[in-house]
Amino acid sequence: MAVFVRSKRVTDPLDDRVKARIVGRDSIPVSSGSSSDAGEESPCLSDLVYGFLEDCAEAQTAEMELGSENDDDDSSPFDPTEVVASLLYPTANVDRYRTLLFSHVSKAVGSLSCPRSNKAAIRRNVAAVLRDLGHNAAVCRTKWDGSGGLTAGNYEFIDVLRSEKRYIVDLDFAGEFEIARPTDQYKLLIQTLPRVFIGKSEDLKKIVKLTCDAAKRSLKSRGLHLPPWRKNRYMQNKWFGPCRRTATPSPPLGPASTEFTVKCRSVGFDAVSDGRFFVRTR
Repeated sequence: MAVFVRSKRVTDPLDDRVKARIVGRDSIPVSSGSSSDAGEESPCLSDLVYGFLEDCAEAQTAEMELGSENDDDDSSPFDPTEVVASLLYPTANVDRYRTLLFSHVSKAVGSLSCPRSNKAAIRRNVAAVLRDLGHNAAVCRTKWDGSGGLTAGNYEFIDVLRSEKRYIVDLDFAGEFEIARPTDQYKLLIQTLPRVFIGKSEDLKKIVKLTCDAAKRSLKSRGLHLPPWRKNRYMQNKWFGPCRRTATPSPPLGPASTEFTVKCRSVGFDAVSDGRFFVRTR
């Protein structure tokens, strides 16, 4: 024998007063039979619904405002090359100090003859040369812990302080944005980025965000996922994470002195009384 059970309606848990408001009988007093209900005012369901919708709208607005920092959101598919180029190479309101700083950085890099692979030594010596030229320059090391989807990491670069402005000097900037199987559009963007970046911190933030979004679109079009070390949040931490600034003097690196150059078949070192060493060639 089949048993039919009446499904519960949405309004079943509501009392008579609320039901009356739903159907528009607000002016008709309905009692549930209890004397204690007569003096109570139940909230209008429409007010509850509208309040809920307003809360949802406010939460959505707040989420949209933070969307620029969310790596999981897709960005609009436009080519940022022109925007990035305008930030890197402005034609109007040229920053004269940035131009001077670029000249001095180029001079400092060109004066060093140390191996290009020794990037830490190059940074220290470029910062020292800039200080000798009168700039408030130092080597900055950022280091951050992993949390909330952010991968832990560290990075080094040079910053120069002038009044209330902060200039970033990165000696291997374009290489930080390389990805696998880039699209032609992304290749063009990377070619726009300079090897040595010199610019204000606020401009760098915009450039990093635009480039990271472009990297995500490029990888997505290839069916690849964006690695955590190329996400915008990770990349921003390289230059804007917790930082330790070091401005200790560093002797410039130059060609090795001939008095310390020894050509021999076998080399040994014998200690002398004053703690120094002399070279034994046989």
